[in-house]
Amino acid sequence: MGQYIGVILAFGFGAVIFALFMFLYRYLPPGPSKLKEHQKNEYDRAKEATYECGIDPTGDARSRFTVKFFLMAMLFVIFDIEAVLIFPWAATFKLLGVVGFVEMMIFIVVLAVGLAYVWKKGALEW
Repeated sequence: MGQYIGVILAFGFGAVIFALFMFLYRYLPPGPSKLKEHQKNEYDRAKEATYECGIDPTGDARSRFTVKFFLMAMLFVIFDIEAVLIFPWAATFKLLGVVGFVEMMIFIVVLAVGLAYVWKKGALEW
């Protein structure tokens, strides 16, 4: 049971913080409760106004995007994960020896083939 004391304390601390926030939310409501009546209207208008980089938005927010945006995002994630996986390998390069080197070269070749494929298909073109 002693090995779980840290987990139990963390869970208890989280439960106390949750209860505290629920109590504060219930008895200290958010919003302009102490503002005068003419200030409340101005506050509400400011809170409900749309904001995008200081410029009033134009057009519909539900416009269609081309598939290339989503494809580019997926490619970014794939190659970003590659970089994340190469860092620990580089840190333990000496411990892994030749087997680790060969495995990483296979990994890099597979990713290079994938990059060549998407490049040839034109997925990187705008």
